[in-house]
Amino acid sequence: MTWYMTLLLGLTICTLAMALGAWGTWYERKFAGRMQNRPGPTEVGPFGLLQPLADLLKLLQKEILVPRGAARWLFLASPIVAAAGTLSLFAVIPFGEGIVVADLNIGVLWIFSLGSVLVLPHWVVGWASNNKYALLGAMRAAAQTISYEIPLLLAGMIPIMLAGSFNMGDIVAAQDGYRWFALWPPGPGAVAFVMFFMCSLAEANRIPFDIPEAESELIGGISVEYTGLWAAILQLAEYIHTLVTAAVCSVLFLGGWDGPFVDGPHWMLLKTMLIYLSVFWMRWSWMRYRSDQLLAICWHYLLPIALGLVAATAIWIRLVEVS
Repeated sequence: MTWYMTLLLGLTICTLAMALGAWGTWYERKFAGRMQNRPGPTEVGPFGLLQPLADLLKLLQKEILVPRGAARWLFLASPIVAAAGTLSLFAVIPFGEGIVVADLNIGVLWIFSLGSVLVLPHWVVGWASNNKYALLGAMRAAAQTISYEIPLLLAGMIPIMLAGSFNMGDIVAAQDGYRWFALWPPGPGAVAFVMFFMCSLAEANRIPFDIPEAESELIGGISVEYTGLWAAILQLAEYIHTLVTAAVCSVLFLGGWDGPFVDGPHWMLLKTMLIYLSVFWMRWSWMRYRSDQLLAICWHYLLPIALGLVAATAIWIRLVEVS
């Protein structure tokens, strides 16, 4: 692929990701409205579809305020770094055979490494705000990411071991013929998929793992001091991270672009959107865990189960090779 085609593909993916992230706010509000017996957005455009644009125009008109005593440049730069870092995760995600910005042999390692580092700009956002609620939210985010990154990596090792590669395209190819790792091998694959999905929610600070924001306790957490466009950037980064989580789950466990009839990007997009929308379903169905409950779930349950999954997968691979 030539450099200008790579650039065009990258711009297309980033634009689509930001659009899906923005309209994810519309869908979440409509979905919440249906679950709570209210209509949700209806006034701006048909079915309220233009509500995200109206919200953006409103935020663009608002003044950007920097709190007294805040680290000004860190306060302003950190949301942009968080959003840009989240978008860069799409670089190694294949949406079809050959449809990938950077086909790295260590694509999964890129996802895991950069995903874990992205907690740093969020921590800086809380620290630079010079606000006790923002700082407390940042410390919660750091503790949560450090904890759940371990079972997340162990669950992500299952498809890597089964495919024998860190390349995301190779992992999809290993699932050809509907041998998706969420279903095969029986048992460990399904448990690994559920665990990976849960830990990804914790990494993205989504309910029931959204204690860094916890409006009832921290008034919004790390974003409490942000206004205008910078508040929109922080919210967009969260929705894009959720979209990345859905795409990675689709590649590692659901066969990516593999599907009935004709394989192609449409299957990858469909699987990604189904997982993406299921996150909103969970948000309005589950309650938020307390901090002590969240950490106890990770260290007491998820970590031992993840270690057992790795051992079971290694035994499975050995038995298959021997047979």
